[in-house]
Amino acid sequence: MALITITQNMGCAGEKIAKRVADKLNLELYDDARLQHTAQTMGKEFEELKHFDEKAPGFFDRLLSNKPDIFLDLMESVIYEVAKKGAGVIFGHGGQFLLRDFGCALHVLVHATRSSRVLQVAEQENVEREVAERLIRKSDDNQTGFFRYAFHRQWDDLSLYDLVINTEKMTVPSAAHIIVEAAQSQEVKTCSLTALDAMDRLSLEKRIEAALLKNGFNPLFLHVSVQDKGAALVRGLTESEEELNKLQAIVGAVDGVSEVRCEVSVRPAALI
Repeated sequence: MALITITQNMGCAGEKIAKRVADKLNLELYDDARLQHTAQTMGKEFEELKHFDEKAPGFFDRLLSNKPDIFLDLMESVIYEVAKKGAGVIFGHGGQFLLRDFGCALHVLVHATRSSRVLQVAEQENVEREVAERLIRKSDDNQTGFFRYAFHRQWDDLSLYDLVINTEKMTVPSAAHIIVEAAQSQEVKTCSLTALDAMDRLSLEKRIEAALLKNGFNPLFLHVSVQDKGAALVRGLTESEEELNKLQAIVGAVDGVSEVRCEVSVRPAALI
């Protein structure tokens, strides 16, 4: 088994490489469409995930609603759900950050120079060089914005990666071959049950957080953790007994939760 995350800039042939790696290793490729499907099988509403991409929410989106945060929790829960299987190729969506402590994952960065990327996009999209440059600039801005918003990090921080591929000097088959060889090393193939269980718990935590956000609970005053399989622990503050009862009902209704433990204090709303 192998779990691989592949991250790229637009115009680096990362998608082709990811598909070839998945085919060579007989693994599922988790691109946008496959991640959406995975989310739906987990009981997520399609409406909340139809824009499953790497774009940072705009100022007014953040100001007017909690939906960007709900989206992020749902996205993270899907990545962890995939990771607990211990095998697959995850393309984009912050996998290199979310699984940075997951020892049996191989994190790959695919890059190329700006000039090479412009040529690739111009040819692929059949557009003029100036148009390709604008497309790349917009894509890079969106990618940088998403990563800063979601993880407060730079997506191209080399400490997040185990392997860097330069597609200006390497063909898609050659790049895929190197990744396959690395993924088949014993260090990457060995995945402990403890690591898989951690991904399961993280996935459930994110689903609980998303459910609370969706129902108007302020995440600043609550902390969710899953310590045992299916046992959710919620700590924090609410402003009434009614709120507390509502919170317990919401958490208990999340798929995968078998027990709700509450260490939540009730305080007057004026103090919150």
